[in-house]
Amino acid sequence: MKQLLQQLLSRKKYFLQLVIPLLTTIITALLFAPPTLATGVYQIPALTADSWVVDQGEVISRLNEGKISSALADLATQTGNEARIVTIRRLDYGETPASFAKELFSKWFPTEESQAHQTLLVVDTLTNGSAIITGDQVKSVLTDPIAQSVAAETLGVPLRNGNKYNQAFLDVSDRLVAVLSGKPDPGPPQVNENVQVEGTFKKANETEKSNATAWVVGLLIAATVIPMATYYIYLAVQPSSDG
Repeated sequence: MKQLLQQLLSRKKYFLQLVIPLLTTIITALLFAPPTLATGVYQIPALTADSWVVDQGEVISRLNEGKISSALADLATQTGNEARIVTIRRLDYGETPASFAKELFSKWFPTEESQAHQTLLVVDTLTNGSAIITGDQVKSVLTDPIAQSVAAETLGVPLRNGNKYNQAFLDVSDRLVAVLSGKPDPGPPQVNENVQVEGTFKKANETEKSNATAWVVGLLIAATVIPMATYYIYLAVQPSSDG
């Protein structure tokens, strides 16, 4: 009997040594792991000759990314004006699309001369927030009102109406190419005020609330189930007092 008790105690100690660190790791991960990885400017790759679309948000198909890149490359060859699109999954804490775009613009184009003919559109796919920056020489054709319309309407309206990113970015590319080529501005997409389109697009506050609710529910479940499971497993390996 003494030998049996020693074996049970040995197994219990081994079990607790194995389970407790594992539970600690799981709980720590649940408490502190972010729902999505944030992206800082330092994580965006260095600019290359073919960096027309940097889709870190992974929302554009390979086919459409190729179409957009080809159109923007032709624009640069024909006019000297360059436009680039960057998508990210989530901004760093305290960052905004505008501050991110400004910082990336300075990183990629550190001098006024290199910035002159550049246009940069940044989109945070978690909230669909966007920002656009243009160089001084571009503003004569891509004026600030048109640039803001590209970000807020050409991109924003299709997303708010439930359309997918691919069509929105194709429309953005078409409008940027037209305007930066000196052609008449095709304008933002036409919106029928009498028709309400219900889609899957959520506003930033709705997205944040749903994410927060999911995490709270998950943590509550973990906080309840894990201690109970540990307790019952502990009881199961306790030596019996009988005999």
